[in-house]
Amino acid sequence: MEPGWTLLHLLLVASFSQAEEPVCRRRGDPEDPRLSKDGDIILGGIFSFHSNWKDRENTYTHKPLPLECISFNFREFQISQVMRFAIEEINNSTDLLPGISLGYKMYDTCGSMARSVKVALALANGNETVSVPSVAPCIGPAQVQAIMGETSSSPCIAIATVIGPFHIPLISHSASCACLSDKTKYPSFLRTMPSDYYQSRALAQLVKHFGWTWVGAVITNDDYGNNGMAIFTETAQQLGICLEYSVFFYRTDPPNKIQNIIDIIKLSTSKVIVAFLSYFDMDVLMNKLSHHNLTGYQWVGTESWIIDSQTAEMDKHHILDGAVGLAIPKAHVSGVREFILDVKSLNFSGNDMFTEFWEALFNCKFKQLKSSTDNQTECTGNEDLSGLQHSFTDMSIMPIFNNIYKGVYAVAHALHSILGCNKTCNRKVQLDPFTILQRIRKIHFWTKEGDEVYFNENGDPPAKYDIINWQPTENGVVDFVTVGLYDASLPADKQLSLKNKSLVWAQNSKQVPVSVCSEKCPPGTRKVLQKGKPVCCYDCIRCAEGEISNITDSITCVRCQPEFWSNQRRDDCVKKETEFLSYEEIMGALLTAASLFGTCMTAVVAFIFFRHRKTPIVKANNSELSFLLLFSLTLCFLCSLTFIGRPSEWSCMLRHTAFGITFVLCISCVLGKTMVVLMAFKASLPGSNVMKWFGPTQQRLSVLAFTLIQVVICILWLTVSPPFPFKNLKEIKDKIILECALGSTVGFWAVLGYIGLLASFCFILAFLARKLPDKFNEAKFITFSMLIFCAVWITFIPAYVSSPGKFSVAVEIFAILASSFGLLICIFIPKCYIILLKPEKNTKKNMMGK
Repeated sequence: MEPGWTLLHLLLVASFSQAEEPVCRRRGDPEDPRLSKDGDIILGGIFSFHSNWKDRENTYTHKPLPLECISFNFREFQISQVMRFAIEEINNSTDLLPGISLGYKMYDTCGSMARSVKVALALANGNETVSVPSVAPCIGPAQVQAIMGETSSSPCIAIATVIGPFHIPLISHSASCACLSDKTKYPSFLRTMPSDYYQSRALAQLVKHFGWTWVGAVITNDDYGNNGMAIFTETAQQLGICLEYSVFFYRTDPPNKIQNIIDIIKLSTSKVIVAFLSYFDMDVLMNKLSHHNLTGYQWVGTESWIIDSQTAEMDKHHILDGAVGLAIPKAHVSGVREFILDVKSLNFSGNDMFTEFWEALFNCKFKQLKSSTDNQTECTGNEDLSGLQHSFTDMSIMPIFNNIYKGVYAVAHALHSILGCNKTCNRKVQLDPFTILQRIRKIHFWTKEGDEVYFNENGDPPAKYDIINWQPTENGVVDFVTVGLYDASLPADKQLSLKNKSLVWAQNSKQVPVSVCSEKCPPGTRKVLQKGKPVCCYDCIRCAEGEISNITDSITCVRCQPEFWSNQRRDDCVKKETEFLSYEEIMGALLTAASLFGTCMTAVVAFIFFRHRKTPIVKANNSELSFLLLFSLTLCFLCSLTFIGRPSEWSCMLRHTAFGITFVLCISCVLGKTMVVLMAFKASLPGSNVMKWFGPTQQRLSVLAFTLIQVVICILWLTVSPPFPFKNLKEIKDKIILECALGSTVGFWAVLGYIGLLASFCFILAFLARKLPDKFNEAKFITFSMLIFCAVWITFIPAYVSSPGKFSVAVEIFAILASSFGLLICIFIPKCYIILLKPEKNTKKNMMGK
């Protein structure tokens, strides 16, 4: 029972105490602002006046002590002073918020995200103890109407998540994570810094512009780095850029992890490093890299560090010389430099942070704080800043100053509109953060320097960046030179523009560094990806015959049009060489000469026969058929000329029909002569009257009949489907063969078949008559001629089919000439021999024999 009574006693005491002192008190330790000033309307400020804190081990036996902040951050202090400057300027203005004074409460987060959330709640709730009736709820209006800060994205995400439901505007001057544009998650967040959605895309375009397709990346392991690099990677892939490695870094990482990053960089083959780092992390990383002398790499940076003088100061080994990157466009806020550097006007007695600032600036101790054991220089507070080389006196981050300046003025313009200010403001208007947030989103004004200020539907400003190049000077100081501009509002092909200024690259080189996994594939080749490697690693394979690529890094080869062919370099389609058997080339000239020689030879034989037409040897075998045969042989020799030269519609029809008809005429004459021999033998038999059925008239009619059959075949061929000129694109790949297409193959083979039929019939008859008992038996010569004729045309068929291009025409001409010469030589040369050289044998007695 005793423990129960004790508990009841405690509850009664607590209830009576609560009744006697009804208060609302914030739980936890109170947070006091580092800088503050009273005013009619209070603005909050969240800054990392210190960049780190002392580590201490929690024993979990007593309540943890508050963070002990270390490493005074002059850059953040500068930014806080710009906020003070803007507020003071507004308070002294008669045009903006007349009669209304703005105050401020600025908190230090020490670089801790948890502390950022804590001070944000302090700004929203206040630290004061408020007395209220015991029955009243513990609620009240927000202590501040808007909050300026934080510098980094991750703290802003945490703060915006917490204060979003209260609709307190949070305006950041430097948080650029694209994720913060999501108004469903962060409804009260706005910023005067462009979103990294544009910066990441701009960085990818910048890398592509210089031809770097094989890069490494070092990323801050927070929302700023992770989201920014995700957008960069996506855009880079679209532009054909590959990441060889992507390592995450945070300033509090253990030494072994940092060493692993350094080893990865050393082993890499890429020469370009994209550093998506906050300036906090970049400073730490530079300090680590300087111990390993990692020079020769081309760094590409973000706005967070690319114009940070502190980072440049820490780069003692010139690792970052030649770096390129994006920065907020140059800006100037008149009066801010003088305000920041007027430190003597600051009241040190009321706030220990100013004392800490002064001591950190001059590395000294104030006289009233100096201990007897301290060997540091004594401070008086009257030290002169003129000539002091320090990051605090450097105004290189004036664009960031301009961002915080525009943020304060955006709030002031919104308040001016809500309070209906003209010459005076309506103090009776009840302010609430939600109304202020809605009005800030709609403001549109110009600063005194002419900068346009407005926010889009996502609470973001227009995205414009300067392209900066680190150029070392003779005295060792880095000069941040603007070499171009990126404007996201322009069309895609005009967003990135580089000025005609000479850039300085890594190791003070004037040549653009090369960072590729594989060299560019020249025209005439195509890319083939290497197995298991990114798309930027490939081999260059020469295009196949008939295919070309006329651009660098082509992924495919394009096949040329049918009448074109690839050149030797495979980078252009040239018109195919046209091939046909011409008179100009050696083979055509030789065949023409052979044809003309055969014609002349036939003419000479005809002349000899005509001169000796009355001699027995000419008269022996029907001189009329002999002259007709010579005439047909002349036509056979001449018809071969129609096969030479560029094929045309008329030449194609003429060459085959002339060849077919003249050869049938020729074979018909030979067949007639053969039949005369046979009939003459039959007529010499007793009682035979066969010659009356095979006299001269019948011979002429037989020749005419045989020839007419071929004429009919040719007419049908020309009527149904005649030969025509044809461009053969398939026979030889790199040439166009001009040839005569047969039209109807049935017609062609009918013509040849008919010639072969007559030749075979003639050969059989001549073979049968070869041993007839005449002194001069013409049948054996006809047999030889027909044997040659048939052999030539039998071998012609496979040779014709297998010969490519103009050679098939040459084979056909050769067959015509060979068979013609065979007939001419076998039938007529023996007779000419007797006529000219053995005239004593050219007698009737000799011809008749016994």
